[in-house]
Amino acid sequence: MNKYIMVIDDSPTIRISVEFALKDLGYKIQHAENGMDALEKVKALVNRKEDIALCICDINMPEMDGIDFIKKFREIDRFTPVIVLTTESDDERILEGKEAGASGWIIKPFQPADLIKVVKRFLR
Repeated sequence: MNKYIMVIDDSPTIRISVEFALKDLGYKIQHAENGMDALEKVKALVNRKEDIALCICDINMPEMDGIDFIKKFREIDRFTPVIVLTTESDDERILEGKEAGASGWIIKPFQPADLIKVVKRFLR
């Protein structure tokens, strides 16, 4: 069985940057452009009995934002960590994310070493 890290961001540059930073961790990377796209891909992975080890999710995205994605994802999976990677640093927005089920919060721009350290803390 493969283990996946979901990278959910509307910016192709961020998705590639995150994948590059995490490439040596031994996980497959599944990209999604927004929350709606991510939910479809999560459901496909679950249907194939694949393991989602972690989600890294932006907040501000078209079609379905990160907060709504986290809420919907928590209906499917209550335990897999979701790390928010966003430019949003407002305390109210962070609280909203945590209430939705976010496990951690990283502010963009990020340093690859910092991202790796946080990701390793949450991987199961």
